Amino acid sequence: MTARTVGAVAAVVSAAIHLWLWVDGVKEQGVVGALFLVNVVAGVAIAVVLLRSSSWLPLLLLGGFGASTLGAFVIASTVGLFGIHTTWSGVAVWGATVSEVACVVTALLAASREGFLPRGGVHHGQRAGSAG
Repeated sequence: MTARTVGAVAAVVSAAIHLWLWVDGVKEQGVVGALFLVNVVAGVAIAVVLLRSSSWLPLLLLGGFGASTLGAFVIASTVGLFGIHTTWSGVAVWGATVSEVACVVTALLAASREGFLPRGGVHHGQRAGSAG
């Protein structure tokens, strides 16, 4: 199974969890409810594009999707997001967290394996891609 496939599965898992939570009552939470639906559509769309394209752009979208979704949850669980405060408890929370971390990790892994990231690091005083 390729990193893109794992990333696509992770995006769909996150989307499915957000749909389940939306149906379970988050839809009544104003802006946050609407953002959960955006997450559902984005997760599925990114998964489809990720599997149908060999471009770097779906990898960027996958990593951004995972990071922004997880970031929004961290904000909601600390200072609140649009008046909504939540906690780090429940199967859905941990399932979404694992899937969103997987989105970021697989996006980076696939980008590296597919040559979209520089290999071997950058040495002091040297730009990525320049000779030594």
